[in-house]
Amino acid sequence: MADSSSKKRIDSASRMIKASPQAIYQAFTDPKPWVSWLPPEGMSGQIDTFDAREGGTYRMVLTYNGTDRTNPGKSSEGTDIVQGKFLALVPNKKIVQCFEFESEDPAYGGLMTMTWTLTALAEGTDVTIACEDVPEGIRQEDHEEGLNSTLENLAVFTE
Repeated sequence: MADSSSKKRIDSASRMIKASPQAIYQAFTDPKPWVSWLPPEGMSGQIDTFDAREGGTYRMVLTYNGTDRTNPGKSSEGTDIVQGKFLALVPNKKIVQCFEFESEDPAYGGLMTMTWTLTALAEGTDVTIACEDVPEGIRQEDHEEGLNSTLENLAVFTE
C-alpha cells in the first residue's frame, strides 16, 4: 500500500449507460436533474448555488436519509456540504470539477478533483468517473460504492 502522505488516493468507477453522450452531458448542466441523480443511494441533495460553465461554482448539501447512519456526515450530523467549481466542460465528452467538503475534521479536508469521461459506444456511452486526491477520511470501499450508486442513478435518469 502506498504511503498516503506522499501520494493521495484515486478512486474510480465506470459503467456503460444506454443513452447518448449528449443526454448524459445535459444531465450535468441543469441543477434540477443533477441533484436528482447525483446523490448516491441513501442520500438526497439540495443545490444552493449552481453555475454550469467553466469557472462556475456550485454548493450542494447532501443529507443522509433515515436514522440508521453508519456515516455521521462530514459537515454536520447527517450532512455533507460540498463547495465545487467546474474546471472543464467539454460538451458530450468530459466534465472536470473540483470540490471540497465543509468540515472541521482535517481527514475530510483538501480539494478533490472529479473527472467524468463520456465515450460514445454503439449501444450507448461508457461513463467513467476518476476522483483524484480523495480525502483520507473517506473509506475507499464506501466511496466506490457511492460512485457506482451515482452511476446507477444516472443510468435510470437517462435511459
